[in-house]
Amino acid sequence: MHQHPPDQDPQSDDGPAGERHAMSRREFMQTTVAAIGGLAAPLGPAGAAPARPAAAAPSTPAVPVNLLINGRQYKLALEPSVTLLDALREVIGLTGAKKGCDRGQCGACTVLVDGRRINSCLTLAIMHEGREITTIEGLAQGDALHPLQAAFIERDAFQCGYCTPGQICSAAGLLTEAAASAASAVTPDVRKIPIVLDDNEIRERMSGNLCRCGAYPNIVAAVRDVAGGKG
Repeated sequence: MHQHPPDQDPQSDDGPAGERHAMSRREFMQTTVAAIGGLAAPLGPAGAAPARPAAAAPSTPAVPVNLLINGRQYKLALEPSVTLLDALREVIGLTGAKKGCDRGQCGACTVLVDGRRINSCLTLAIMHEGREITTIEGLAQGDALHPLQAAFIERDAFQCGYCTPGQICSAAGLLTEAAASAASAVTPDVRKIPIVLDDNEIRERMSGNLCRCGAYPNIVAAVRDVAGGKG
């Protein structure tokens, strides 16, 4: 029987054909490893994809807005997306209303619109044309403080003072609501009029205004004084 010489065994990788076959496998492995390495390479700083130039947001043209604030007319040109709080603070310069959370959770931006308290950070300025807006700057009558302002001073109902404008505006709205016999969640009997503003009623109705300094007992006492005719 004829046998292939050892150096010409077709199953061996030692011959010329085997060398070509082995080289092909090495090339394949090198190509595969290179491809995998490319996929695993970092995409940029902190593994993020390369930043693309951000497209410029289309600007919204300003529209004329007439606001009645503290008895004075303001003719403004505002983008429709401007909140009432930003219009008051950044455009008009009435900085009494404070920007706390900017989400309607702290009450520092409270103002009165047609006598009702609202969070000015959650409403657009253009929505309040023709309505009467009152801020903390408009509560006093000249040099005469509003009874709530005087009561807050008398009762030392603040510490840092950041939330105080919103607290006082909210309390003013509270008094109007109670005078209109608007019940709260803790009103024991909605059939009894007028509503008695005891401490429970005041705490419930003021619960939307946060005081990070914790002056709540003094705030309740100040509102109680005015509600009871002591202010």
